[in-house]
Amino acid sequence: MASSGSKNPDVWVVIPLYNEAQVIGGVLDELHEFFENVVCVDDGSKDGSGAVAREHGARVVTHPINLGQGAALQTGISFARVRPETAFVITFDADGQHRIVDALAMLELARAEKLDTVFGSRFLDNRTQPGLLKKIVLKTAVFVTNITTHTKLTDAHNGLRVLSVEMCRRINLRQDRMAHASEIVAQIGAAKLPWAEYPVELLYTDYSKAKGQSLLNSVNILFELIVR
Repeated sequence: MASSGSKNPDVWVVIPLYNEAQVIGGVLDELHEFFENVVCVDDGSKDGSGAVAREHGARVVTHPINLGQGAALQTGISFARVRPETAFVITFDADGQHRIVDALAMLELARAEKLDTVFGSRFLDNRTQPGLLKKIVLKTAVFVTNITTHTKLTDAHNGLRVLSVEMCRRINLRQDRMAHASEIVAQIGAAKLPWAEYPVELLYTDYSKAKGQSLLNSVNILFELIVR
């Protein structure tokens, strides 16, 4: 177990990375204040994202073509779980929407309560303001996910998670696109290892909104849940 004064040497932060060259450097600089081990899975980026990530101290694993966020997440988890130092993996988005203070608090909770999974939830408090339509779509997706996975989450499609290495060994994602978020919930539920949710704030920045992530990703999640 890492001491409170360390940079969590027993943790790997896994970041799926696709065309985020504008922001990934800043995200990595902030992460490296608290985590020495960060791996970015460059999922066929065309804007030099992988090179920027290397310049800012991340290990980079590259997909030669874009395979989707689920595939990138599985590659990163597979990379991290075989490292001898790994006790926990944190999945973290590349676009600046996640707060490091939340990741640290979730990690502390996992350590203190010996949890194998901590899910970040934007719906356990009122700090995150996704907008009415996005909230409706996400809440519908949560409802569908809870029914299909026999779990009871408030936010099933938040990319901020803390996973023990034992849980990582049980994860085998086959859904390449946005439906991987429900698939990982199903696999965590099936493992019957202890988990919890933790209230987090998602930052919907001008950058993320300009890329269309504010609503489009939510619609894609719901569509893939229905058709898969």
